[in-house]
Amino acid sequence: MSLNSERVVIETSGGVADVRMTRADKHNALDPEMFRALDGALEELRGARGLRAVVLSGEGPSFCSGLDFPSFMQEGLEISEALFAHRDGDAANVAQRVTYDWQRLPVPVIAALHGNCIGGGAQLALGPDVRIAAPDVRISILEIKYGLVPDMGFSQTLPHLVGLDLAKELIFTGRSVDGAEALRIGLVTRLADDPRSAALELAQEIAARSPDAIRRGKRLLNAAAWAHAEESLALEEALQRELLGSRNQMAAVQAALTKQPAEFEDPE
Repeated sequence: MSLNSERVVIETSGGVADVRMTRADKHNALDPEMFRALDGALEELRGARGLRAVVLSGEGPSFCSGLDFPSFMQEGLEISEALFAHRDGDAANVAQRVTYDWQRLPVPVIAALHGNCIGGGAQLALGPDVRIAAPDVRISILEIKYGLVPDMGFSQTLPHLVGLDLAKELIFTGRSVDGAEALRIGLVTRLADDPRSAALELAQEIAARSPDAIRRGKRLLNAAAWAHAEESLALEEALQRELLGSRNQMAAVQAALTKQPAEFEDPE
């Protein structure tokens, strides 16, 4: 699988999709074309066979510097309305899909963060399952500066990472958080001098595990974040029953016993 546009490139190797924003000269700012490219990349990933993990990063000096206001002002209100468009039966609009749909992919998604992650760029960074950041990363929920609220899936991500009170402080002030503080408060998973290399290494480690178990693990944890204990426990048992005795589960057992790499079948 590969995708090559003026804004986003996807290269896949060994079941790992390397997704890179390529508007480096503009710090990967979110113009209308970047929104379309990210939405298209997610559509491509949803239909990909043999996908095991995804790494999301930005080329150039920053991960994503947020909304490109001049480009939206140039195109007028029509493009802003287009970002509020919904697919039939989907609660998420276009702007929300490019952040929240990383959670709705069945495989783990790892964001590699560096430079500026501001406004919409910060919201994009929160969508993946894991965030590996450079120590000098700068993260800011900056919408308050422009008299706005964060509206790109923010309500489904940040409060679960840092808690409701801290999430409120960050959106009320728009203050900047560096790598050390981001790690301390749970905004990122860990720090690395080369976050993209670290993210690819982690993705390759995940890709070597049973894809059936990995997908069900993500599904279970995402569901448990919202469900009552009874529902979570029932889902936990149901997913485990699906795995027990399956070909990939037995391949994992054999690999663990022999200390040899396992050969897993791709999920249906």
